[in-house]
Amino acid sequence: MTAAPSPWAWQPPRPSRLVEAASLMRLTGPDSLRVLHGQTSQVLEGARPGQCLAACSIGPTARLRALAEVMVVEDGAWLVVTAGDGSQVHQALDRVLFPADQVQLGPVIEAVLVTPIGPPAPTSPLPCCEPGTWQPFPPSDGEGWLLGERLLWPDGSPLPAPWSELAPLEPAEQERWRLRFGRPAAPGEINGETNPFELGLADRVSLSKGCYVGQETLAKLCTYDGVKQQLRRFVALSDGSEGDAALTSAGTPLTTSSGERAGRITSALALPATPGESTRVIGLALVRRQTLDEPLLWAGAPGSGGLGLTLSIPEGFVAPPVGAGRPA
Repeated sequence: MTAAPSPWAWQPPRPSRLVEAASLMRLTGPDSLRVLHGQTSQVLEGARPGQCLAACSIGPTARLRALAEVMVVEDGAWLVVTAGDGSQVHQALDRVLFPADQVQLGPVIEAVLVTPIGPPAPTSPLPCCEPGTWQPFPPSDGEGWLLGERLLWPDGSPLPAPWSELAPLEPAEQERWRLRFGRPAAPGEINGETNPFELGLADRVSLSKGCYVGQETLAKLCTYDGVKQQLRRFVALSDGSEGDAALTSAGTPLTTSSGERAGRITSALALPATPGESTRVIGLALVRRQTLDEPLLWAGAPGSGGLGLTLSIPEGFVAPPVGAGRPA
């Protein structure tokens, strides 16, 4: 009997587009990058116009508020919130601005971020720019922006060609793609309780740029081996019963085969059943470091009373940095 293919190998069979909600806000003035440098995890002071830098918006204890992209412009920056609550980020920035700061913070503007997925379109090649940069689109009037291969576009406006010609992914397909790469989302992974290192966002964090909000906590997590859990994706086999659905819902605690506490589920999605196969449930879970190497974790009682989960590292996960208190 041929083994079922891994659910993580799934690709849409056609050129498609993934459309995600985004919020953006304009910061204008000579102190814009200095303020953002101190309020996000990324190195921004000295950034050049045309750069697009991935960052985390975090609080004083390094709890993640949102994922963001910073588009640097001549007189300031656009802050684009791609996951999390844009209004919360706006309020946090507004609270730290003083009259002496030469910054004007604009309102929150709703937008969509469009990512091409699947095989390339046979016609109408998609415009793009170099990774880590942005460009106005269309070049003439700049209604939207290119962020590498992605398009940032005003919410409610019809998408321009050739993005409008791509097939939109269904909501379940979008979620499946997100889970494959382990991209954090609210409220499962972004909820005021997690930090960037736990969620595999180390590439968005600088430990050498000097003082910024949450920097001391992140430095301690690195130096003293303080990252106690990490995000993993899971696959579980279910008979489709309501009890199994409850076992794989967000917040369900996980245990090892011996009953040791192992973590909790943060997101889950039931895949369509195939002939002769049990329903597969995939998702994300925060797993305690002591149990990351377990071959199987359990939702519910280990054995016949629960569901076994096999773990793997999400494709987009970047491991926490190795600090002085932690062997490589």
